[in-house]
Amino acid sequence: MSAAAPSWRAYLAMTGMELRLARRRGENLLVTLVIPVILLIFLVNVELVSVEGTATIDVIVPSILALAVLSTGMVALGISTAFERGSGVLKRLGGSPLPTWALICAKTTVVTATVALQVVLVVAVAWLLGWDPPIGITDTLAAALPWLVLGTLACAGIGLSMAGLLRADTVLALANGLYVLAIVAGGVIVPLDRLPAIVAIPASILPPALIADLLRGSMMPGGSVVPVEAMALTLWAVGLLALAARSFRVADEA
Repeated sequence: MSAAAPSWRAYLAMTGMELRLARRRGENLLVTLVIPVILLIFLVNVELVSVEGTATIDVIVPSILALAVLSTGMVALGISTAFERGSGVLKRLGGSPLPTWALICAKTTVVTATVALQVVLVVAVAWLLGWDPPIGITDTLAAALPWLVLGTLACAGIGLSMAGLLRADTVLALANGLYVLAIVAGGVIVPLDRLPAIVAIPASILPPALIADLLRGSMMPGGSVVPVEAMALTLWAVGLLALAARSFRVADEA
């Protein structure tokens, strides 16, 4: 039997456990499932964000999907993992045959599954609100899939990097602060061209704005994907996950 087989079994077992834990975390479900839907309904009805010649809902849906990716990968994953580390759960796992890569992959797999559930929920509510993209919902989601996947990986990398390096209370404050900042000035809800240049220029190279722009480009009628942004998000996803794997610690230093 291959030496890698026990590690893969450990990964699958850890993934199953993470899925069970995810169902039990009611506060995380609130952040990851309920809040994006509430924001979708609110923003569609108040029409705070609009693009000339484009229906408001066509602008809002990709923005909400970008926000959902952030709330799951960066906020929920980062905070829950940090508290697991602070309470000693990860330290006990560190004494088991479970390798670090399997732990990180298991958590990223569960985040990806959660994002898939979010996409289904957001799209269903958007359809009830009248969302009807010209090329059809299925083809629109297919066009957005690469950026949803890369965005999820990048945000998971952010969350796991914070959780592996910082104390739980610091991660709690930082993750929520970055989440609010992304909404207000990160190009997630309000497109960067509506923000002052002093804010928009640095924000444009960061994962939140890249995810939102690529989703808008692939989902909005007449939109297009900017290759440089696609390359940048790919590099962020690879780099952040590599950082998480290299720097992750299962316990705080004494």
